[in-house]
Amino acid sequence: MSPTPRIAFYDFDGTLASSNIVTRYAFLARRLPSRPEALWKFSRLVASVPAYLLLDRISRRFFNEVFFREYRGMKKAWLEAQAELLFDEVIQPSIYAGAKGLLDADRDQGFYRILVTGELDFALAPVMRYFELDQLISNSLVFKNGVATGEVVRPLIAEEQKVRAMADVCRDHHADLRAARAYSDSFSDLPMLEAAGEPVAVNPDRRLRELALRRGWPALDFKSGGAFRSGMERGNHVHIS
Repeated sequence: MSPTPRIAFYDFDGTLASSNIVTRYAFLARRLPSRPEALWKFSRLVASVPAYLLLDRISRRFFNEVFFREYRGMKKAWLEAQAELLFDEVIQPSIYAGAKGLLDADRDQGFYRILVTGELDFALAPVMRYFELDQLISNSLVFKNGVATGEVVRPLIAEEQKVRAMADVCRDHHADLRAARAYSDSFSDLPMLEAAGEPVAVNPDRRLRELALRRGWPALDFKSGGAFRSGMERGNHVHIS
């Protein structure tokens, strides 16, 4: 009988990379084959940024649900064809120094590594390949006749639903969620961090930073350019103070 795996879950935006679903959508909107449509969608995005910032403060789930409506009318085949260029020009330059070392160290310790993110799946195949990840939990657009409706396949991955997806994966692999690691930068991912036995705050926002300090959670700071040092089991995190 094979040993029960330990699982590590990684948020993406702000944790492994500085780009986010808005900057990646903006790149795609500007590249739409129809120039009038590209101009309209990009201008609409710029005008909507203040409202989206407010939505994100209220609820990450609600923000994702509303924001993904911007994809309405985009063709599935075209979106999938943009994935490599999106990675080369937007995502890879935004990946934090030390992020790959973090994932490589977990792999070397025998962890089954899963990306769990609210981003859309079509954009993430190159990311999965780059980090050599084992599994993806993400959102997917609903398409009708190959065209995005603006809706997202249910359940939408955000907040508590991340925890449900994590629990499902652990059950499928006969693994213990309380023995898992979870990494995130955002207080909105508190349910994800609290569900795992080994929560790690990465580039934490203010509220998560304060909580990590109170609870004594380890933290990593990739924004300062410091590379991750292996030896997670020895507590060689970069602690915040």
